[in-house]
Amino acid sequence: MGPALLFAPADRPERFAKAAERSDAVILDLEDAVAPEAKAQARENMLRCTLDPATTMVRINALDTRDSHLDLAAVERSNFRTIMVAKASDVDVIASLTDFNVVALCETAAGILAAPRLAQLRNVVGLMWGAEDLVASLGGTSSRFGSGPRAGSYRAVATHARSQLLLAAGAAGKLAIDSIYADFKDLAGLAEEAEDAVASGFGAKASIHPSQVAVIREAYRPSPEAVEAARELLAAADAAGTGVFAFNGQMVDGPILKHARETLRRATP
Repeated sequence: MGPALLFAPADRPERFAKAAERSDAVILDLEDAVAPEAKAQARENMLRCTLDPATTMVRINALDTRDSHLDLAAVERSNFRTIMVAKASDVDVIASLTDFNVVALCETAAGILAAPRLAQLRNVVGLMWGAEDLVASLGGTSSRFGSGPRAGSYRAVATHARSQLLLAAGAAGKLAIDSIYADFKDLAGLAEEAEDAVASGFGAKASIHPSQVAVIREAYRPSPEAVEAARELLAAADAAGTGVFAFNGQMVDGPILKHARETLRRATP
């Protein structure tokens, strides 16, 4: 699965194929993007969807809602076996979903605190976080600064939650998915945030508009200069044959070599 994930409202089946063509993986959304009166039809649309199950997941409603039971029953009848659980926090309930590969969407205070335990579950294949629902669960009003020199950047609590989820996923060897960038017209802001996601260790970033996909892919694609530098560094390591060596005025050890290998991995289609 590539790094650019794209949400597609399940009540808009005409968008399914286009979303698959334009992204690396599609998240068919039965939750926030679908009005209550349209959820039944959205499930039917999901059942008729012919997208590749290997690059498609279904976001279901929070597990403490009636809609989630209807969602799960529908997904069980489909070809899809990867679900994204909205507002995930109950470790025992998610552990019981053994018929599915689960992406735990941690978007409440309880979910972020549960992330380390969720990441350890065998059926959990990845974790994602959500900023606005998280702040709403705390009684706040916005995850980002609206004005001043820090306009558009995350508030401290959101940054902390983002880091907590990344650490939990990384410690368990699971995929970490960065949250959406809601202002889909601000591609420059998205590019900056996606570049930080790559550098920090997020394996993918979710998007809500097709125009965001190319920006995310570009952030995850190493430049030719970075690829060449990584190859030169690894070749020098092979020639040195020691644990620590000097290269271009810098001392190089294991972690630096891991960075270089990751750069080459991301450069491979």
